[in-house]
Amino acid sequence: MAKFLLKSLGCKSNQFEGQIIEEKLTESGFEKTSDLKDADYYILNSCTVTHKSDSETLYLLRNAKHLNPGIKTVLTGCLAQVDKEELEKLDYIDYLFGNDDKFELAQYLVNNENTIVTNIMDVKTFNPQILKDTSKTRISLKIQDGCDNRCSYCIIPFARGKSRSADEKFIVDEINKYADEGFKEVVLTGIHIGQWGLDKGKKLLDLLSVIETTSIHRYRLGSLNPTEIPMNVLEFLKSSDKFCPHFHLSLQSACDKTLKSMNRFYRTEDYLRQLEYISENFDNPFIGCDIIAGFVGESEEDFQTTVENLNRSRLTKIHTFPYSIRKGTRAKDMEGHLPDKVKEERAGIIKKISAKKMSEFLNSNIGDIREVLVEKRPDKNSGKLKGITDNYINVILENGVDEFNTLQKVKIDRIENGKAFGRIISD
Repeated sequence: MAKFLLKSLGCKSNQFEGQIIEEKLTESGFEKTSDLKDADYYILNSCTVTHKSDSETLYLLRNAKHLNPGIKTVLTGCLAQVDKEELEKLDYIDYLFGNDDKFELAQYLVNNENTIVTNIMDVKTFNPQILKDTSKTRISLKIQDGCDNRCSYCIIPFARGKSRSADEKFIVDEINKYADEGFKEVVLTGIHIGQWGLDKGKKLLDLLSVIETTSIHRYRLGSLNPTEIPMNVLEFLKSSDKFCPHFHLSLQSACDKTLKSMNRFYRTEDYLRQLEYISENFDNPFIGCDIIAGFVGESEEDFQTTVENLNRSRLTKIHTFPYSIRKGTRAKDMEGHLPDKVKEERAGIIKKISAKKMSEFLNSNIGDIREVLVEKRPDKNSGKLKGITDNYINVILENGVDEFNTLQKVKIDRIENGKAFGRIISD
């Protein structure tokens, strides 16, 4: 029986797809292993959002060959999709499969087919995939793939293709099935979930309205552009019985000049007001975002504008990374690329802002009673139960023994070294 080791890099959709590939491999007779030297196949489900992720992918593949010269390396995912011709030249890659081909990877290996990369722009329909794993407490459901935007820095539309939506019935049926299997929370993922339904003449709000009628207890949304959660969506979520007060917004900059250069169609003041509304109308919400540091042409004045706006925003956490040149994007050929040192320094400044905001957010929850979904596995360091609050705080529980996969009222007692500690409160 052939053994495999699989690693997924990048976004939640990629992580979800990696789990799907694992399940299909085991169903086809392959055996999963955690020991690279014991594996017959090393499968890397790649990300290509930055140059760093590309470098990590190629390093991991070379290293696998170094540690186990007899191993067969399999590259799939976004990097495989956008750079097929160059990757085929590398002697340390044995198999190459594109993003829409990865779900048949098990069968391709059985048949010893080594290069299949479908033109992703020719893919017109959503490829529904069902995750069967019940070992976790929360479960992800991919509802959309692809992106119709053309941000000047982003290669993802060329790695994922046009926006394609899962059918509403498929989504509702899966959510109800997961609820019947004992899951209390579902996380809706995709490459650009705010574009769900546009290819079917519908909008995200249509889907949210139907999800409200399912039997799942609560749900979370993946990343959204600020334009994709207008006031009517926010009002709906505010009144929802199931939505967790947890937002992640793809902002990318807090300077209008930079946003325009990025081909992003909104203004900083507009989303700052939006953040203000979210903060004041939801119950201590977690509000995360993405920010690119050191974009092409970003002057020191532009960066300071971003810093000032981030400082005064109602964000709770900022995921930032230095701008990375992507072949095939408009930004690659724009003038004004900054030195890596400047980009890294600016990312470091934003990370400090994020750390301060996250600390303030955690401390603002002390004394609050939150709904916590107790995870199936205890904290690996303390051995105590742990869980996640509705507003996305990981909390270690000071009491409780066998409340795994249950929803509990928990009082947040203290924050120590960035970790929340709380107690289950009896009714």
